Order: sequence, then structure tokens, then C-alpha cells
Amino acid sequence: MLELLLVIILALGFDFINGFHDTANAIATSVATRALTPARAIIMATALNFGGAMVSTRVARTIGNNIVSPASLDNQVIIAALTGAIAWNLFTWYFGLPSSSSHALIGGLAGAAVTGKGLAVLNTRELVEKIVLPLFGSPLLGFTAAYALMTCILLLAGYTPPRRLNGLFSRLQVLSAAFVAFSHGSNDAQKSMGIITAALLARGIIPSFQVLYPVIVACAAAMALGTSLGGWRIIRTVGSRIIKLEPIHGFAAETSAAIVIISASLIGSPVSTTHVLSAAVMGVGATREFTAVRWRVARSMVQAWILTAPMAALVAGVVYNLLALV
Repeated sequence: MLELLLVIILALGFDFINGFHDTANAIATSVATRALTPARAIIMATALNFGGAMVSTRVARTIGNNIVSPASLDNQVIIAALTGAIAWNLFTWYFGLPSSSSHALIGGLAGAAVTGKGLAVLNTRELVEKIVLPLFGSPLLGFTAAYALMTCILLLAGYTPPRRLNGLFSRLQVLSAAFVAFSHGSNDAQKSMGIITAALLARGIIPSFQVLYPVIVACAAAMALGTSLGGWRIIRTVGSRIIKLEPIHGFAAETSAAIVIISASLIGSPVSTTHVLSAAVMGVGATREFTAVRWRVARSMVQAWILTAPMAALVAGVVYNLLALV
């Protein structure tokens, strides 16, 4: 029972860290363009992250059933996986790199399970179709959608004075930031729900994989609490270091990213809010001119994305072996 309690604490801790680590995804562009003050942006993101987390459990089912065989998800595997994911999240937060909490958790689960149970526990087909392809395809969709939406806006705007456009899109960006915050909650908070539910199932506390309402509320609250504290290092990277944003760019990036994320939530695919929104910011920047995007910063971010899953898997594998010695 102590192990189960530790699993729950670590899962809620992961959600909390996810909240302040990924707060930037919902509010960075709005803060950077001054459409919202930091305080108002965080309050809005906190409330909508909580609301989004309450709407569905499809992603939770994918995390709990489709990465590795549910029978292999004992407490030791889950503790090691969460430790690996949390360690990588804290590392990238410290250096201001907008890495993916989703990649970290999935890498941690795979690394811990394979270390303890062998490669046979991986649900290879499900892992590729429901997790790997959406995770890596969603940033491309975010980039493409943002590029297309920004191009359409510019064509429709014609010769409208920039000052008038910025005034309009400053107001619209409040709505697009809210949409991102809600979509973030609908996808990211469910990952810890899936972990806790898998642990409850492994202990025989529940007869089948069914996410309990108290688990939903606890995970939503943990993420909302983390969101309320903000993640200013990452906000600076996403909001100002990729391109210089105006409200019109922030609106296009946020709207495109939110559509991709909420669509993934509806079909139960875990995606990275960080990756999708960062790619969308690059997409709107590319409509101005290729050199408008600070590709050196973008390259550093992509390198962090590539390293996330294997590094979290490595840490999780080491933790699993250490736990085995205890």
C-alpha cells in the first residue's frame, strides 16, 4: 500500500510540474504580445486547464493500455517511469527548454518496463499507431495549420493598417489563449490519470480500467496548481526567442495549435502541447520570411525534443535497477 501511495504522489507531482512547465504553452504568446498581463494569463490558464482536464479520459486509456502490456505496469515500473519523467522535466525547465512532458512520461514508462520485463512487454503496433505517430506528426500539423491560417489572415486583411489589426487581434488572442489552455488540460492531465488508474488496476482495487472521478479531480487540481505558479523561463523562450510576436501572430499560432491538440484528445492520442505550439509559432514566423524565425533557437528546442524520450527512459531504467536492489 505504501508503494501505491508513492505512485499517486509521484503522479500528482508529475502533473504539478507539467502545469508550471507547460504553462508557457497556453500563455507565452499572449504575455509576449501584451494581450494579457502575466497575472491574468495565469489565472485564466489555471481555470481552463482544470476545466479541460475534466472533459474526457480517452488519452488516459491510451497511456494506461497502449504503451506497454498493462500486466507489466507494477508499482516499481510506474515509480521508476515517473521519476525519470519528472527528472527530465525539471532539467529542461531549469535551462528554459520547452521540452515535452508527454515524451518524458512515455519514454519513462517504456524505459522502466523494458528494463524490468524485457522488450516483449512493449505494445509495438499500438505504440506506433496511437502514440509515436501522433506525437511526431502533430508538430508538423501545427506548423502547417499555423502557416495556412496566417496566410489566409494576411490575404483577408489586405491593406488594413497594422495598428488596427493589432487592436483587433489583441482581443481575439484572449480567446485563442483560452482555447490553448483548455486543450492543454484535455490532453496533458489525462496522462497521470492513466498512470494512477493502471496502478489501481494492478493492485486489484478496481476490476477494470475505469478512471475514477476522484482521480480525475485530483489530477486536474494538481495541474491547475502547477499552472498557477507559472514557468517563466520557458515563457521567455516560446514567447520571444523564436520570433518577435505581434497579436496577429499569437492568435494564429494559438488557434492552430489548440485545434490540433483538442482533435488529438477527442481520438485519445497523447500529443505534446509544447511541440505543437512551438511549431505553430515557427509556422506563423515563416509566413513573414524564412529568416524571421530564429532557427538557432528552434534547433536547440528540436534537439531537446529528440533527447527527451531516450533520456527519460535511461533515467527510469537506472531508477528501476536501484529499486530492485532495495
